Amino acid sequence: MQLHKVWAAALDDYVIDLVWSPDGDLLAAASQAGPIYLFAGSTGENRRELPGHTDGTNALAFAPSPGASAALASGGQDGAVKFWDAAAGQHLATATLGSAWVEQLAWRPASGSGAPLLAAASGRDLVFLNSDASVSHRFKPAPKTLTALAWHPQGGALAAAYFGGVCLWDADDHLAQKEYAYANGISTLAWSPPDGRWLVSGNADPSVHLWLPEEDQEFHMSGYETKVRQISFDHTGQKLATTGGQDVCVWDCSGTGPEGREPGMLPHDAPLVAVAFQNRHGLLAAASKDGVLQLWSPDRPQPLRATVKMPAAATKLVWSPDDAFLAVGSEKGVVYVLRVET
Repeated sequence: MQLHKVWAAALDDYVIDLVWSPDGDLLAAASQAGPIYLFAGSTGENRRELPGHTDGTNALAFAPSPGASAALASGGQDGAVKFWDAAAGQHLATATLGSAWVEQLAWRPASGSGAPLLAAASGRDLVFLNSDASVSHRFKPAPKTLTALAWHPQGGALAAAYFGGVCLWDADDHLAQKEYAYANGISTLAWSPPDGRWLVSGNADPSVHLWLPEEDQEFHMSGYETKVRQISFDHTGQKLATTGGQDVCVWDCSGTGPEGREPGMLPHDAPLVAVAFQNRHGLLAAASKDGVLQLWSPDRPQPLRATVKMPAAATKLVWSPDDAFLAVGSEKGVVYVLRVET
């Protein structure tokens, strides 16, 4: 198995976010300086360049409309969420949330009922926005700055994390379903596909914490070297890959879960910066600070499948919807798209 470069493109600054359109036709890349670039996913043709946010763009999110290059949302340091027609390169509407940076955006999954709905976090404020930028619901302020958002795979609830805990908000009646205390900073959240059995946080303490919301159980996995900033479930929801050191730590979340089990350890020679399982297949991509990108098959006796040395450390790893391409954003402002070949 090999990783081959299909194309590369330079941005004007550090690649702060990277997302594929639902049909895989477009790859949107945001530079920290503000502009948003829209590339043809398979060729790298620069289709459009959007102005983004004047003070800097923080986050991108395509609306989940299968079979189309759907609406693109962006959040910035100006406290605004902007909606774009990605195919036409047009600005559609803006929602101004306040003075705090908008760093978290998450569309309700396509499996969720009703019209498209975007969750956006700005400081302590959580807002549901319609695709025309109108406010569907504004929640009471969180106790601390919101640091992560994650929709349940079936779209019925949103998990919102802040220093001190996680709240599960019902998407329809906007009531708190559950609240979990956690006495430290939370960097990231993820639900296990396809049914959302597990809710997992990567933490600053450093650790990984797991909840079983339907069973009112929780588990704690500590012993990491550094903050756990990246986590990724495989498509079955049975394997969880995490950063937090020089080894990719892969937990078995099948059955009763990882408590009492030893994780699989996939070694790198430098601290990890990103991990990403494929959407529908079993390959795991992992990148480290030395610019090395590796592909793993955690279930194989010899799990390492391919290694590539990149010119700079990765900032983002994102698989295309069909898993044909792996997009890599880098600290030097270059976007790479790679193809896996056997």
